[in-house]
Amino acid sequence: MTYSEYEHCSLKRGCNHYRCSRAKPGRGRPSTWTSAESEAMPALTVPLNFTPGGVALLPAPQNLTVLSTNMKHLLMWSPVAQPRETVSYSVEYQGEYESLYTSHLWIPSSQCSPTDSLECDVTDDVTATVPYNFRVRAMLGAQTSAWSTLEPPFNRNSTVLTPPRMVVTEYGLHLVVKLEDLGPLFEFLVFYWRKEPDATEHFKVVKNGDSPLHLGTMEPGATYCVKAQARVNAIGRHSAFSQTRCVKMRGESLPLALALVAFVGFVLVLMVVLYSIWKMGQLLRYSCCPSVVLPDTLKITSSSQKLISCRQEEVDTCAVAPLSSEHLFGVWLLQHCK
Repeated sequence: MTYSEYEHCSLKRGCNHYRCSRAKPGRGRPSTWTSAESEAMPALTVPLNFTPGGVALLPAPQNLTVLSTNMKHLLMWSPVAQPRETVSYSVEYQGEYESLYTSHLWIPSSQCSPTDSLECDVTDDVTATVPYNFRVRAMLGAQTSAWSTLEPPFNRNSTVLTPPRMVVTEYGLHLVVKLEDLGPLFEFLVFYWRKEPDATEHFKVVKNGDSPLHLGTMEPGATYCVKAQARVNAIGRHSAFSQTRCVKMRGESLPLALALVAFVGFVLVLMVVLYSIWKMGQLLRYSCCPSVVLPDTLKITSSSQKLISCRQEEVDTCAVAPLSSEHLFGVWLLQHCK
């Protein structure tokens, strides 16, 4: 019995094959098989992944879910297995406006239409705190699967906020806090206090974690503790507190030693400058106005500081008078030339 003898097939409910009847010669209406004929003939099975036009359909992606942490949203799904073939996927979404007023409008995702991955970063597509619908379909050449839709819709206020990572360091008498940068939607509350009973807790608001935060001048030798939490005003939620970090400030010994070293260095530099000025003055003095020195032959070696001029024929006494060096030199010449 050939395939051409089957003229009428009907889908048996609940089964994955068609039950067919055979047309008898000379009659217009087909007669159904008897139970004995049905058992004798093997069942004709036709796969259901074909459209009425004969185009094969891919299985639709399953297990759609959104993993959202710190306002980063990742849509994921299970793979569509096709041996020795690479299946790509297309992702589309609807915001609240499109869902309520233009339900036929689906917008392709800005990051993954299409994509070969099994996940799609939809952070840039989710721009408001409203429900978002997502759907994914598989594609292989000209074949496409049906759309699989995320259930229930995703709202970004369900994101998981984790405590921010934080590094606290001591710089001189200042506490410096460096926070993890979580993006433009985040701000941080930083709490700090002196580690002692009944200490007063202070806090500062940081708009972003990109720049280090200076908490002011602290008391030398004291221990201070810091903790922080992240806050997203767009969804009205905040994270838990980070782990508390405590830092002990340095004492005054090091600043005093630094001040003493600086003072000694200043005095030494001042002495060098003054000596340089004095030396320069001496050089200028002897260069511009040199002193005149008499030769050794012209110097008077006699210990006498006075010369006695006596004229016995005129006076009986001697006149003693101090003379200048020029006069002494002239008298000395006259005496040795006689």
